[in-house]
Amino acid sequence: MRIAVDTHTHTYASGHAYSTLIENARAAKAQGLALLCTTDHASEMPGAPHHWFFTNQKVLPRFIETVGIIRGVEANIMNREGDVDTPEVVDQHLDWMIGSLHEPVVSVGSQEQQTEMLINVIKQGRVDALGHLGNPHYDFDFATVIECAAQYNVAIELNNSSLQGHSRAGSKPRCYEIARIAKEKGAYLTTGSDAHYCSHVGGFDEVLALIDSVDIPAQQVITHSPQQFLNFLQLRGRGSIEEFELLVE
Repeated sequence: MRIAVDTHTHTYASGHAYSTLIENARAAKAQGLALLCTTDHASEMPGAPHHWFFTNQKVLPRFIETVGIIRGVEANIMNREGDVDTPEVVDQHLDWMIGSLHEPVVSVGSQEQQTEMLINVIKQGRVDALGHLGNPHYDFDFATVIECAAQYNVAIELNNSSLQGHSRAGSKPRCYEIARIAKEKGAYLTTGSDAHYCSHVGGFDEVLALIDSVDIPAQQVITHSPQQFLNFLQLRGRGSIEEFELLVE
């Protein structure tokens, strides 16, 4: 399967990543990507920037190194109510928001608590995707959360870094089970390298192996083409991006 979009990447602004946006875009071009989501960590992650950093993404060109730039954030899910650490005023300046659970930000709880947390963040309607759900530290009821995500058109991320074991050790078997349930429930899936260094941008070897093994249909993978991804953004209520009209097949 072709992957045309990397929906989860970091620059050195995240505080623990090591490349610039230009370097990431150059790497995306080398990988043949059409679109690159830049999704630095939101403010509650140690070392992350103030929310003004995300508001000011309006100054970014829509193309860098011929790759379309999607202005995004990886927000931290903060509590059982499903709140994230990005003020709502920022939303109008973003194209894409991932919601993720991170140990430095929110304590690990019970399966029931984390199921409630994920359902509530979905229902709040602000996040477009749930990041690296395979993390074994944050157990949850897979079927319940994925069914809710499918109902509310929130994408489930297939995270290459988790599958490689470089981050969140023990994620891989859980990622496969999540993908199987997502296929069964008809949930949308997205693909993120979770690159913290430019050479990892667009690296989807493990994601592609999972997609092939689980036999996920292309229509469920929103990053299969730029058109699919941009259509998903509109389904989510995001405005159309005029500069990307030529990317639509």
